[in-house]
Amino acid sequence: MIITKQKKFDDLLNYLVGCNSIFILGCGDCATLCRTGGEDQAKEMRDKLIKEGKNITGIVIGKAPCHELDTARILRQHRKHIDMSDVILVLACGSGAQAVRESTEKKVFSGCDSLFIGNSRRQMRFYEKCSACGDCVINDFGGICPITRCPKSLMNGPCGGSIYGKCEVNRTVECIWSKIFNQLKIEGRFDALDKIQPPKNHGCAGHPSQME
Repeated sequence: MIITKQKKFDDLLNYLVGCNSIFILGCGDCATLCRTGGEDQAKEMRDKLIKEGKNITGIVIGKAPCHELDTARILRQHRKHIDMSDVILVLACGSGAQAVRESTEKKVFSGCDSLFIGNSRRQMRFYEKCSACGDCVINDFGGICPITRCPKSLMNGPCGGSIYGKCEVNRTVECIWSKIFNQLKIEGRFDALDKIQPPKNHGCAGHPSQME
């Protein structure tokens, strides 16, 4: 899932200068779980904007705004209220906001910042474990990604700076190379660490990417 945080409200107001009528589109998937763009957050945003003298023409929570065809359908269904607005405020990740962009000529502003691809362990606890690098290396490391989970993105670790299994960059987190060592030992593949890994091919994550 895409982990997001809402933009600072004052910063958002600066974007909305001259936009008096606003249609709010939220996200029923990732942003709902992050509490940045679900129904409750959309209503809270509505109330805050009304206090600033803005007119809210409508609110809709898309199932997953990054699904472009579904988002286009939703915008058609609410075309009357969107036509009355100066801007569509999207409470979702950047992909969701750009899906809206593809389906309207109205101004589109994002109310959220996209932070990372995250795993959810408990409610409102998110952990980055994948960088979508386009060349997954976890098979060599016991199913664990050193590119994302090591602050130095070491392919041949550890760096030697960890103390009692904690990362020297952030003492509150586990040295992921300790976890890799232990996992490969459990699997009986400890000799996999004898292989010197070549530099990471970051060219696989060229932008913009697409799959058709």
